[in-house]
Amino acid sequence: MTDLVAKTSIDQRLAGLAQPAIEDMGFELVRLRLMGGNTPTLQIMAERPDGGIEVDECAQISTAISAIFDVEDPIEDNYTLEVGSPGIDRPLTRLKDFDTWQGHTAKIETTELIDGRKRFKGTLMGVEDQDVLIEIENQGEMVTIGLNFDWLADAKLVMTDELIREVLRARKDAGQIDEAQFDEIQEITGSEED
Repeated sequence: MTDLVAKTSIDQRLAGLAQPAIEDMGFELVRLRLMGGNTPTLQIMAERPDGGIEVDECAQISTAISAIFDVEDPIEDNYTLEVGSPGIDRPLTRLKDFDTWQGHTAKIETTELIDGRKRFKGTLMGVEDQDVLIEIENQGEMVTIGLNFDWLADAKLVMTDELIREVLRARKDAGQIDEAQFDEIQEITGSEED
């Protein structure tokens, strides 16, 4: 498991309990975070291997994880469990995510300075071995650089009209939204289908 899926040691321990159950149900764990506050919140993002997840599937995962955590009791205090979709401007936590979302804009933060910077914003250009390829502007020129996956501290897609259109088109093609909804959304975003 990468640090991007579960960053802290407690997150990694919780993910170690949750991930097998999530995978047994046919889903993939995208991210797990235990966030503090008066009542801590355990946030789990999951999806089907081909992408997407429905509300009832989130409820099934929530029920399964609650049962496991009731027995294992890994969180001392009361907490709130949230299970959801990664969303459109999703976190990129697995090496395959950078390949899947090639061609889209992303923000990436590294753990160490690379050429004097830790933050990179540009177009994902896929993956080569363990390197995430991203096209960035450097001194007025567009260049593609490779960032070793192990160097990444955080990465997420940037919400753009193109990304929204692609996600909606994929949902339409999968039969998850009907044509009328798609047309209404096109009017809102001001785009036309190709």
